[in-house]
Amino acid sequence: MNFAISSGGIASQVAATTATAETVRHRKLTDAAQQFEGMLLQEMLKPMKEHGFCQDESDTDRNEEGSGSGNTLSSYGTEAVATAIARGGGLGIAKRVVAQVEGEGNLKQSKLGVQN
Repeated sequence: MNFAISSGGIASQVAATTATAETVRHRKLTDAAQQFEGMLLQEMLKPMKEHGFCQDESDTDRNEEGSGSGNTLSSYGTEAVATAIARGGGLGIAKRVVAQVEGEGNLKQSKLGVQN
């Protein structure tokens, strides 16, 4: 029986697994950064909605007379708009967060590599 293991095969499998793990990590980081930017944009859009910038007078009258369901629907709308803006590139906050976090991770890895 021959149990020889080629080092190239194991090395390539380890490299592929590492690349996959980095891709998954990058996707999770990007998603979290976009969610963060979406929340910031939502907070920025709230005052515009509260002061009537996004409503016409008939919407304001209906919301004041109704049970508040218009406010809830409007809140979901604001959240959806903010999320869409963030996923489309937004203000660039998510990209900066991802770059900063990944840059710090790379710096930490390089320092650990130098110390070992």
